[in-house]
Amino acid sequence: MTRPPSKSVPEIKAGNVRLEVTNGSSPGSIVRDSPRMLADLQPRSPKVEGGHLSTATMRSKPTDAQAAAESRACLAARVAADNKGRDVIVLDMRDVTPLYDYFVLATGNSRRQIHTIAEEIDAALRAEGDRRLGIEGYETSRWVVQDYGDVVVHLFDTDARLYYALEELWADAGRVDWETRRYSRPHGGGGAGR
Repeated sequence: MTRPPSKSVPEIKAGNVRLEVTNGSSPGSIVRDSPRMLADLQPRSPKVEGGHLSTATMRSKPTDAQAAAESRACLAARVAADNKGRDVIVLDMRDVTPLYDYFVLATGNSRRQIHTIAEEIDAALRAEGDRRLGIEGYETSRWVVQDYGDVVVHLFDTDARLYYALEELWADAGRVDWETRRYSRPHGGGGAGR
């Protein structure tokens, strides 16, 4: 037994049929032999040909602002180490992302220690005239992120540091030897020290 088509749902037959979704309460309307149908199926932008995008970056002498950012990142790393932070690393993110210049990574043994490191870093950077723009994760203290604009400080507990592995995620970033302020390119790229 065949059922007659419902008046609320349009019957669709083979051919040049396209359903248009509307903002109203109707389920849509049928457009037959629409001249826009072919235009809708064709790409709106030309096909991009070629291989993977590679970017060559030439490093010039650091500006005063970049040197100041590196100095503040090294200061944050020293404060973390002075407060018994472990595995302290400073990553130079300038060749990797335009959002920030340096990451400081450190691991704390307890919630109290992570809080202390976060507050001591903030006090040291405030003394240098820097202002924290934001902080996340302070309450749970598994991963505390402090944003200073061009420098971002990440403080982890041991499990979170292993789980997120930011130094592996950002393996293309150079490392700054914050103890002596020497710079090394990732993967032995032969970069000169700064």
